Amino acid sequence: MGSGENGRRLKIPFAKVTCDGNELKYVQDVLASGWLTTADKALEFERRFAEAVGARHACAVNSCTAALHLALEAIGIGPGDKVLVPTLTFTATAEVIRYLGADPVFVDVDYRTGLLTPEILDEALTRQPGIKAVMVVHFGGQAAQMLGVTEQQKFGKQKAGIPQDPNTLTTQPSGFRSQISGILDVCRWHGVKVIEDAAHAFPTRHHGRMVGSFGDITCFSFYANKTITTGEGGMLVTGDESAHRRAKTMRLHGIDRDIWDRFTSAKASWEYDVVAPGFKYNMPDINAAIGLAQLERAESLRIERQRCFEYYLKHLDGLDCVDLPAVHGSLDDHSCHLFWLVLKESAPISRNRLIELLGEAGIGTSVHYKPLHRMTYYRERYQLSERCFPNAERHWRGCVSLPMYPGLSNEELEYIVAEVRRAVEVPV
Repeated sequence: MGSGENGRRLKIPFAKVTCDGNELKYVQDVLASGWLTTADKALEFERRFAEAVGARHACAVNSCTAALHLALEAIGIGPGDKVLVPTLTFTATAEVIRYLGADPVFVDVDYRTGLLTPEILDEALTRQPGIKAVMVVHFGGQAAQMLGVTEQQKFGKQKAGIPQDPNTLTTQPSGFRSQISGILDVCRWHGVKVIEDAAHAFPTRHHGRMVGSFGDITCFSFYANKTITTGEGGMLVTGDESAHRRAKTMRLHGIDRDIWDRFTSAKASWEYDVVAPGFKYNMPDINAAIGLAQLERAESLRIERQRCFEYYLKHLDGLDCVDLPAVHGSLDDHSCHLFWLVLKESAPISRNRLIELLGEAGIGTSVHYKPLHRMTYYRERYQLSERCFPNAERHWRGCVSLPMYPGLSNEELEYIVAEVRRAVEVPV
């Protein structure tokens, strides 16, 4: 049994919320207003979040799952359609496809990053024509390779004010099947829409741009263990005005006006119309108030998580029986939502035994994720074989996610690393 400084045994949860900013003050403002559901705070949260990620429009909802559902509905996904999904993700990424009567098509990921790559994507879209959209998951807080050389050049010219040929990215880029292509290049060439699952990826950057400014629609999570939280909540962002209008209508029963306007406007409060069979996905102001306070400190919270991430990378490096996550580019661009290690087959203990030992030492852990091709529903419905997903399988068999949150002290980090090393360096 391990112990911290002075021999003290520590108790370290896997995740812990940091709410020591203006959260309480803003929630009290909502309570004092006499209106607790969606209103001014939600509108302000949408405005500020859109500014933060460089998106034209934002739509606050009660979960990232709701945002993903609205995103697919807004781009016209329906019965019989096919949507590409990486198998290494939470079930919400795929289940929303089934909500609409469409079918997920599962693909493997890169082993060291857990990310969908342009090469994997191009091969899958070439092999299975007819796919209408791709769900890109920015796994662990690192951006997938959205931009290739073509897109990077386009973005650089935009920043310089150089006019663009509107057809530039609708044709096959030079060296298309090489590593110069990004996911957006691949999707445009194949004519498929891009929905980004950025549940792990705020604030995450890629080639100087924030995640949230790339695909057709991007969806964020503010669940209690995410990089910023509203307790429960999510955000849909897009540059497409029609998609934004559709999402706003569908998030609240398909009503053609904002619900709070019905009770605050000088117009007749009873007069509204239902233009579609929508959903109940709006974000209440109490949640938005917490989100506003968290958003104010998003970068400082990210820097603290980066400190933890860098500590793990440095002090777990050199363990022969462990693979650590690969980072492409600067950690300053990474939201550092998850840090995982993967035990190799040569490790002296199993993944499950490592989790048990760390638990006995008072250290909370998790596994991200059991791949969807292993889940009973998807495996049986789509006749999925583990042999088709070797990278996700290798990741899953050995993966352990370690505690990662701003409040982790250096003593706690030292304790976690010591317990991991103790477990994997000495057979048990």
